[in-house]
Amino acid sequence: MTPERFLLLLAGILVAAKLLGELAERVGQPAVVGELLAGVILGPSLVGFVDPTTPALHLIAEIGLVMLLFGIGLETDLKRLLSVGGAAFTVAMVGVALPFGLGYVVSRAFGIALLPAIVAGAALTATSVGITARVFSDLGELKSVEGQIVLGAAVIDDVIGLVILAIVSDLVAGNAPSVLGVVRTTAVAFGFLAATLLAGRYVVPPLFDLLARTGKEQTLASMALALAFLLAVLASNVGSALIVGAFAAGLVLAPTSHVEAVERGIVRLANVFVPIFFVSVGAAVDVRTFGSRNVVIIGVALTAVAILGKFAAGYAPAWVRARKALIGVGMVPRGEVGLIFAQTGLVAGVINAGEYSALMLMVLVTTFLAPPLLRRLIGKREAGATPAEVDASAVGEMTTES
Repeated sequence: MTPERFLLLLAGILVAAKLLGELAERVGQPAVVGELLAGVILGPSLVGFVDPTTPALHLIAEIGLVMLLFGIGLETDLKRLLSVGGAAFTVAMVGVALPFGLGYVVSRAFGIALLPAIVAGAALTATSVGITARVFSDLGELKSVEGQIVLGAAVIDDVIGLVILAIVSDLVAGNAPSVLGVVRTTAVAFGFLAATLLAGRYVVPPLFDLLARTGKEQTLASMALALAFLLAVLASNVGSALIVGAFAAGLVLAPTSHVEAVERGIVRLANVFVPIFFVSVGAAVDVRTFGSRNVVIIGVALTAVAILGKFAAGYAPAWVRARKALIGVGMVPRGEVGLIFAQTGLVAGVINAGEYSALMLMVLVTTFLAPPLLRRLIGKREAGATPAEVDASAVGEMTTES
């Protein structure tokens, strides 16, 4: 692809993302809904302007995801996040086990073979931390109890997802996953996050104090972004995920006195890179594959249990005073994480095109359903509805819309 063609591609993505994002906000929905819709429209299945598999575009989208999680980390109070750690862990574990089990049972009931059914169940375990965090942030709920529980659970989900993906990859390759390998992957994923937060607490604040005395505000933002990139790479190299490292960098910088200066610099760049990520996620959905009746039936069944499993997980921490429906809905979107699971199975030849399309339908519906539902639930809360009324309303709306 020539530089001129690529610049034209970026210009088209940004224009479409901003126009549809603002349109979504005008009709009372989060901007991310419009950005995802822009991707579907511009993607291969409709206009054909955006190919999410283009290497350069994929790289920029990954940068957008890293910047999004870094920004979310900057907005997160670690003490507050740890205070809901038990609830977040419970939501995450139930939100993995229940969808996996339901997805496997439904797949087998439709005659899908053992290994494809496992891949399908694994795809249902995902939660898109990028989409969830963005919606809660846009709606001003990221620092609420529910927002912190969902954020913590979504990050834990991603870590667990790495373990599940490793197991599935072994199965796909014809290897029996070892207990030692699973334990190692789990320990590395969680251990990296803990070690980074511990080391960063003593290293990062004095380092940025020095930078503040010797450089300009722009230097702080640039060095903060460099830290996010380095930790993202380190996380990936030790067997964790890019987004875990980026989120950890934000958590480390959040309690420092320089966080506002860093945020001012990062927001400008994020407004360019983050929409490209969401357009890329939307473009990966091929709506042309939904023409088969059997695909649609299986896809609807998987979508139903995908929503039910995550929604029920929101009620798992019964001891917490919070809007459980808001937590449950916040865990619903699969987004890019669900796409990765499905794509892994397709590329390996474990699932066929029809099964892949059914999983795509599940990803599409859960990704687009959650943001407007979150908006409605938060709107009802602001209007003075009680938590019980909000929860009852959510059950009715999800039943109707799904």
